[in-house]
Amino acid sequence: MAESLTLLVDNGSLEPAATLALRGLAVRLSGRLGRPVTPVSLLHSSGIDPKALGGEAAEIVFPALERRLAAGQNDFILLPLFFGPSRALTEYLPENLARLRPRFPALRLKIAPPLHAARDNRLAHILAQHVRDELDSTDTGRVALVDHGSPVEAVTAVRNELAQQVAGLLGSRVAAVTPASMERRAGPEYDFGKPLLADLLAEPPWNAGRVVVAMQFLLPGRHAGHDGDVAKICRAAEAAHPGLKTHMTKLVVEHPLLLDILADRWRQAG
Repeated sequence: MAESLTLLVDNGSLEPAATLALRGLAVRLSGRLGRPVTPVSLLHSSGIDPKALGGEAAEIVFPALERRLAAGQNDFILLPLFFGPSRALTEYLPENLARLRPRFPALRLKIAPPLHAARDNRLAHILAQHVRDELDSTDTGRVALVDHGSPVEAVTAVRNELAQQVAGLLGSRVAAVTPASMERRAGPEYDFGKPLLADLLAEPPWNAGRVVVAMQFLLPGRHAGHDGDVAKICRAAEAAHPGLKTHMTKLVVEHPLLLDILADRWRQAG
């Protein structure tokens, strides 16, 4: 029997940098696990011109599965590059797998848990270390831990728990750690996503002094790139409040501890 093929799955992006970073992570994880890891995206990435990806087109998860099933590969481990239980994991993947199974009854697929887990604070250690990298020896600035923003309250709860853990790890090194969303859906039913980063940086005392924006983003792209949406929010806040200086941290993919977390999630699925 052929061994399971591991698919490392991100949400997907139209930005080439996201797919290239996903591929790099898959190579490093393959070295850690000692077996192939294939990078695929949930959506979007197939729209990238292959010329921007070294001539190799990005793969989308369900077409990638179908091609390999048709070639005789039936066993898979799907390793999500997601912080928490997004609808991609709780709805989109199960619904589409249910439609795929009648055509490929030999399909055997295990979905690993998302990155965040109870009693595992390694994500917080990554975020805290990235904040420390932006501090000097006397810094007691504020920290805004920002994620994309989710319509799923359980995903936002992961972000809020991470902010609490980061605050505990940083202690007196900073004056405060507050979670924020890059964006949120309109309506009171989505108020759990407050505050928006833009709103936070407009309010005292966050609109003055040094604020480290801790990036709870995995890969670069339209939101988290050097000229992405979060950077634009920070620049706009600084223009409106000349006494404010923001410092964005590195992305989670840039920390080697992410490999340890992914390897453990992979073992949990196996």
